[in-house]
Amino acid sequence: MSKIAVIMVRGFVGIDGEIREALRRLNIVKKHGCVVVEDTPSVKGAINKVKDFTTFGPIDEETYALLVEKRGEKDVEGNLKPMFRLHPPIGGFERKGIKKPFTVGGVLGNRKSAINELIKKML
Repeated sequence: MSKIAVIMVRGFVGIDGEIREALRRLNIVKKHGCVVVEDTPSVKGAINKVKDFTTFGPIDEETYALLVEKRGEKDVEGNLKPMFRLHPPIGGFERKGIKKPFTVGGVLGNRKSAINELIKKML
């Protein structure tokens, strides 16, 4: 099954309670936090709800391995934590900023395979 990377781009200030709860269910607790989740209908529904605060897309195996190697943290038992803390991207986000969708030159929403390049810029 394919995996989807979800990165929170905007902060928590002023977010509606329903959207905050969807982010909590996705295990996103900080700005520039990234989670890698399975591609299921329930996860797609949660991602659709938070699309105005996050950017997402299918992650390839090479990028996922790099993400785990560079930013992966382990808990007390030695298991990999579900969230990765990333840096702001080198060179910044796209030209139109963090309030516009990716389709019109911004950052938000579905990036498709361009998510892999963004993650590499944020490592």
